[in-house]
Amino acid sequence: MTAPKALGHLRVLDLSRVLAGPWCSQNLADLGADVIKIERPGNGDDTRAWGPPYARDADGKDTTEAAYYLSANRGKRSVTVDIASTEGQQLLRELVRHSDVVLENYKVGQLKRYGLDYETLKAIKPDLVYCSVTGFGQDGPYAHRAGYDFLIQGMGGLMSVTGERDDLPGGGPQKAGVALTDLMTGMYATIAILAALTHRDRTSEGQYIDMALLDVQVAMLANAGSNYLNSGKVPKRWGNAHPNIVPYQTFQCADGYIIVATGNDGQYQKFVEAGGRPDLAFHERYATNPLRVKNRDELVPILAEMVLQQPRDFWIDKLEEVGVPCGPINNLDQVYQNPQIQARGVVMDVPHPTAGTTRLVRSPMRMSLTPTDNAVAPPLLGQHTDAVLRDLLGRSDDDIAALRAKGVL
Repeated sequence: MTAPKALGHLRVLDLSRVLAGPWCSQNLADLGADVIKIERPGNGDDTRAWGPPYARDADGKDTTEAAYYLSANRGKRSVTVDIASTEGQQLLRELVRHSDVVLENYKVGQLKRYGLDYETLKAIKPDLVYCSVTGFGQDGPYAHRAGYDFLIQGMGGLMSVTGERDDLPGGGPQKAGVALTDLMTGMYATIAILAALTHRDRTSEGQYIDMALLDVQVAMLANAGSNYLNSGKVPKRWGNAHPNIVPYQTFQCADGYIIVATGNDGQYQKFVEAGGRPDLAFHERYATNPLRVKNRDELVPILAEMVLQQPRDFWIDKLEEVGVPCGPINNLDQVYQNPQIQARGVVMDVPHPTAGTTRLVRSPMRMSLTPTDNAVAPPLLGQHTDAVLRDLLGRSDDDIAALRAKGVL
């Protein structure tokens, strides 16, 4: 018996592309929603071409699906529509009648020219939930600017607190290693859409959601933002160290790196004792965390030299044994070989029409009664166009062929 899907009763018309919007609609697809991904005829989502690497077929040859595209489009149906054409706009308005959610990330005002803005579509379907994702939001002096993750990480303050200390070699601002603001915007958009649907189910009212990358970036500064707002003191970069706890950072071992996170004085004492330096445990300059923070510049080099004497596995085993929080800094090969990751079945091999099988990371949402879907992203551009237009809109094969001949599909 097939398990029910939490969002199996919902349909999402996804007009978004690249990452923030698709990350949101992928979450909804994972939870069982029917996500119809609208793509440009001929090219599709920009990320289809963002390779190499590409998924490979059984002979090891590249397919046309970039790994980037596969990461954000699981479980969706691909439909090609020329949104600039009158016929294409009419098709999308018809699809709205059969949808619960519209998700888009066009420039502010662009969809109004096509009759695909919220006010127009609300007249067609009053209980519609419509979510717009932009760089800076629908109003304000920057509303019409293009916003990209890297730019927003800088403008929104994340890079001011990320990177090595300015007074150390290699110091300076750094962006996160993945498009963190895009991903978090997708997550916030998912939450907002689900909240709006809950409200709709209670009241029959749809609503408009205005999601801005810059808003999200400032919100996710969390304690760093709150610290500034309540102290007036601009935080600085600390690299892999902690501004308020010592030692709470990375250390180089004889053969790699580890993270040591001593949250209290007892853990610090166990750490230095494990390293053969019990003299540091109750030292008058290092015995308490406030003292260690005050004297970090003299203590940390001593600890660094201590850690350097032993290999990584020694430290991880030893500190785990005495209850000091620690761990490795894994590259992705080590991540996917990690026994915990393997035991949890995080990586899956799923059937793929052109590659035979492809590997993906399953959704981390593990639900006991309504498990998530873990289907591959639609590999073929427009793969589901005929089925969607025929089944949802009642278009005949001749109608579809005529639209395709005009370049609408």
